[in-house]
Amino acid sequence: MTSGVADMAGTVLEGRYRVDSLLATGGMSTVYAGLDLRLERPVAIKVMDRKLADNPTFMRRFELEARAAAKLHHPNIVAVYDQGIDEAAVYLVMELVSGGTLRDLLEERGPLDPALALAIAEPVASALTAAHRAGLVHRDIKPENVLIGWQEHGGGAVKVADFGLVRALSGSSLSTGNVILGTVAYLSPEQVATGDADPRSDVYALGILLFEMLTGRPPYNGDTALSVAYRHVHEDVPAPGELRPDLAPALDNLVLQATRRDPAARQQNAADLALAIERVRGGLGLPKVPVPVAAPPTLTNLEAATGPVDHGGPSGTRMFTRSAAEVLEPEPATETQAEPVAPDPSAGYRKDRRRSRRWLAVVLVLVLLLAALIGVGAWWFGSGRWTAVPALSGLSKTQAQHNAEQADLTTRLTMRQNNTVPAGTVISSNPSTGADALRGSQVELVVSTGKPKVPKIEPGTSRQEAEQAIRNAGLRPVHDSSGDRYSPSVAKGAVFAVTPSPGTPLPGNAEVTLVLSKGVAPIKVPDVTGSAHDDAFQALRKAGLSPYDLPGQFTGSGKPGTVLQTNPAAGASVPADADRRVGVVVSTGVQLPDVTGKKVGEARSTLEGLGLKVQVHQFLQSDDSQVLTQSTPPETTVAPGTEITLNALP
Repeated sequence: MTSGVADMAGTVLEGRYRVDSLLATGGMSTVYAGLDLRLERPVAIKVMDRKLADNPTFMRRFELEARAAAKLHHPNIVAVYDQGIDEAAVYLVMELVSGGTLRDLLEERGPLDPALALAIAEPVASALTAAHRAGLVHRDIKPENVLIGWQEHGGGAVKVADFGLVRALSGSSLSTGNVILGTVAYLSPEQVATGDADPRSDVYALGILLFEMLTGRPPYNGDTALSVAYRHVHEDVPAPGELRPDLAPALDNLVLQATRRDPAARQQNAADLALAIERVRGGLGLPKVPVPVAAPPTLTNLEAATGPVDHGGPSGTRMFTRSAAEVLEPEPATETQAEPVAPDPSAGYRKDRRRSRRWLAVVLVLVLLLAALIGVGAWWFGSGRWTAVPALSGLSKTQAQHNAEQADLTTRLTMRQNNTVPAGTVISSNPSTGADALRGSQVELVVSTGKPKVPKIEPGTSRQEAEQAIRNAGLRPVHDSSGDRYSPSVAKGAVFAVTPSPGTPLPGNAEVTLVLSKGVAPIKVPDVTGSAHDDAFQALRKAGLSPYDLPGQFTGSGKPGTVLQTNPAAGASVPADADRRVGVVVSTGVQLPDVTGKKVGEARSTLEGLGLKVQVHQFLQSDDSQVLTQSTPPETTVAPGTEITLNALP
């Protein structure tokens, strides 16, 4: 048991939380298994070192960070249930995880298979993504803080523990400007050099964690914590493939980008790193494998601010002094001093006195300069190097940037849609208002782009592309076939238009209706009934149709050679993409001429020429006889082959 942390097993905190068996202990806190007596729920209880309870800065920061962590609800984050104080004991109540840690798994197996390493890295990145979006930075990602709990359906559930605790400790008087707090094997260069941390610092730590999972050890070792910290600042992390030549280059590239010394060269947040991990796994064809639990089912919860006693050295969270000469620059070589020249024995008393006065003046100047430097240094390393983040939410982007610059801060813009905040106005900042930030460090301004707008979608765009563009704009595409339209220029099934029109602002996830083209409109068959054959064909061709002759019909009515009907019938629609053929039925009747008064031979020739049969009644068989009457009256329409009887004299 470490000093400052008493054994509390068997006690009840604030009449609610019963402290049971010891789980883990370290330099600044102790973790117990316990029971929430009110909810009858097993919990993990982290009790902080008693001397922290006397630090008002820590207490204020601890409460703020605990509240922020309690708002994180994610399947890969150890839930924070409560925080409190009982007789000067500061404690945190968390979800109790049954299983082991990633450290246990690494000690049991050594280097992990790439598929398993990525299967662990992905949920860790997912947990950090949720935290970063909520404005939290973990600051102490390490194997001890990655828990692997048992699941009913087999395999381990990966959970990240202790969000916000390192930040709470860093706000106490225990951590001043020249103190580094964290686990040295996983600290980013900026944490070592300046104490600054943002989402990219967590990206760096997860990159180191991935290196250790693939190779079985962290990239840097050293005799002291500062020697390891020095290497983070001055050396590039080697590729894991240097230790395991069988690893794919894609894994090397993934680790190398995440661990760049320049934060701007890394993935900018955990979401970017999660996407990169997914791409590498997909590119290498690595399956999603279950995560094993290293030890038999035991209750384990480890702490962020202090690693277990057995994990000393760089694996445990610790507080150590940052020395600019030792960490940021190599030690300067000692200069060789020249031997003093013996004084001239002939020098007089006045010369010695003048020399003494000059030395006294030099010493006084040096003392004053040293006092000034000490004063400036004390101010800088105390409160001078820190500044408070001003209130930036609700300001215009330009005004917020100006106010941040006035507070000696730089800004980075993140544009985000918002239904209520006007475009160009700051929604929030990270760090938030009132938080302590290093002078010259970066503040993320989340700036509203206003409501999403209907994207510009050109007529003829495919339905799939249009739907994706609408989703990318933060809106929801819908389609109602009853609103589709015919178009001579837009292909069938492509987008004819959208409603509302492009550029219209809408609330997030509002509907945008796609109007699709039904292609070229069908052609209606014109009514050519009663028209002459040639006139009918001309009218049909003008309408865009292709007429052809069908067998003629005799109806007993209608003028021969005129159109009786069409197929399709008049008024029917012919699809524009069909052959557009229309059959024409013409009357085949014969209109009987008047042959009375003509000679029999001439009358017979005329009627037979029309396809009729002729029967002549006369006394003398002669073609010169004159036709007196005909059996069917003139201008009567008869069928071809009809017999006409003529009566003639003599």
